[in-house]
This record gives sequence, C-alpha cells and structure tokens, in this order.
Amino acid sequence: MAETFTQKQYETLCAAIAQGALRVKYGDKEVDYRNLDDMLRTKALMEKSLGIGKKKSPRKYLTFKRGF
Repeated sequence: MAETFTQKQYETLCAAIAQGALRVKYGDKEVDYRNLDDMLRTKALMEKSLGIGKKKSPRKYLTFKRGF
C-alpha cells in the first residue's frame, strides 16, 4: 500500500517531535503515537515519499601514480 503524505503533514509531525508530543493532529484526524520511535519511523516514511530525506553523496576516490 503506497502512502501519500503532504508537506504540511511532514511539518506537523516534525513540530510534534520537537515539542515531545505523542499526539498529532493532521487536519480533521488525530493520531496517537506509542513512542518517539514510531514517530521517527513515520517521519522517515514521509521523507521517502516526499523525496526530502538525507541523500548520500557518491563517494569519489582519487588515485595517484608516481612517474618513474
């Protein structure tokens, strides 16, 4: 099941995490999270869905050769 999240929902969840609240109101719906871990997992899902998470930069390796 693909979840669709909005930027507003993401911002609301982030604000609740910052305040230490476990209850979040999204428009006309209210969600009670069991703990911070549940909230962080939901936040990660939202980031993935919205494409706003931490993006890993590609690693670059330099090689050097001595010219003899």
